[in-house]
Amino acid sequence: MQKIRNEGLNNSKVMDHAFYLTDVNGPRFANSPGYNKAGNWIISELKKWGLVNARMEPWGEFGKGWELKKSYLAMTAPYYRPLIAYPKAWVYGTGGAKSADVLLIQASDSAELQKYKGKLAGKILIIDRSDTMKPSFEPYARRWSDEQLEEMANRQPAAQQGQRRNSQGFRRPVSVAALLKQMAESEKAVAILSTSPRGRDGTLFVSGGGSYQAGAPENITDMMISYEEYLSMVRLLKAGIPVKLDIDVATVFHEKDTKGYNVIAEIPGSDPNLKAEIVMLGGHLDSWHGSTGATDNASGCAVMMEAVRILKALDVKPRRTIRIALWGNEEQGLHGSRNYVKNTFGDPATMKFTDQHEKFSVYFNMDNGTGRYRGIYLQGNEAARPIFESWLKPFHDLDAKTVTISNTGGTDHLSFDAIGLPGFQFIQDPIEYSTRTHHTNMDNYDHLVADDLKQAATITAAFIYNAAMRDEKMPRKPIN
Repeated sequence: MQKIRNEGLNNSKVMDHAFYLTDVNGPRFANSPGYNKAGNWIISELKKWGLVNARMEPWGEFGKGWELKKSYLAMTAPYYRPLIAYPKAWVYGTGGAKSADVLLIQASDSAELQKYKGKLAGKILIIDRSDTMKPSFEPYARRWSDEQLEEMANRQPAAQQGQRRNSQGFRRPVSVAALLKQMAESEKAVAILSTSPRGRDGTLFVSGGGSYQAGAPENITDMMISYEEYLSMVRLLKAGIPVKLDIDVATVFHEKDTKGYNVIAEIPGSDPNLKAEIVMLGGHLDSWHGSTGATDNASGCAVMMEAVRILKALDVKPRRTIRIALWGNEEQGLHGSRNYVKNTFGDPATMKFTDQHEKFSVYFNMDNGTGRYRGIYLQGNEAARPIFESWLKPFHDLDAKTVTISNTGGTDHLSFDAIGLPGFQFIQDPIEYSTRTHHTNMDNYDHLVADDLKQAATITAAFIYNAAMRDEKMPRKPIN
């Protein structure tokens, strides 16, 4: 443990990994050249450190890749004003620079929307909002308090959150925005403007604006703009003051290879009786396009890369095989990890397992931003509590000591948990994750906290080492 601490805290390369994943490679959007570039760079690094079987492994059919080539939006009337704006993913461009009037859409249902029929051609559309900006008195960044961590540690099994229910079979009413998009497509409007109250102070939460399915129709340019600028335009239009915008968006769809890919590599096990068993660690490699995906999730990838680098630097000979997996297409629904698990260990729909299911020990995931580890979620696996409490003892001085029965959702460990395999996510300080960086144009290298990532990589390396060296596999929850 002392050797792992020394290498991880004093000789860390985690910020170097993060720099190449973000500033050098740029956005790692699903099935884009940026994703492939980052994946190939990772493979090259892992091979340099001595990992084997490093590869881009297809998990199955995904769909269209997409790439943003150019984006410009500015108000030209009633005066010039550059606008903070990003197109949503999987939308087509404007076909060159356009100048267009903005049309205010005031409709609460499909019937009211019909009054705009035949009036959308050549216009940029904006939907009326009646809300107003409200000041926030909460800090963007924070850490878990001792009281909050104690509450987590004291939670009972009955309080744990269940798996998210499958929503298939339920039909949601079609929104005005969705109907407007259909009308805008048919009448050849120039673009649609969108916003969110979360996107304040120049921060935009921008994700998908169309279908990635192969063969699906392309979607009209949908621009996410800052909340303040959106409200300003609405006020002008309500006052009868014309607003005009210049817009120029260029995008490229990539459909030559519609498969999805994960990055996989291994440190082979050395024990003749245990080397066929697998200990895994990972995070998702793909990101959204508004920035370079630093906290979501270059941070997790850099930490997991650093964890295996630490072990290779110490020339560790693990008893079990250690496998790192950096997942693709997580942002669209955990596709990379879910399909990897289905292909490798078993199908959660039928609960029919492969031979590899029995040889699996544990998976550790990181995907909650840049914050340091404060402990680990048991995911309802009470039998793992004394093991993790023991493994955390050498790191109490680094503020990692909490073990909670709770589940945390939305990350790739759920793919393993779904078929009864031990999969865990670490408790991380939230820092600015949900308020400033998650899926935003601010998710860049400068929002990473170096000391936190060093701490996380060190603890990950220790957990992976312990799991690979213990006599038994990790205990499993009963399969319902």
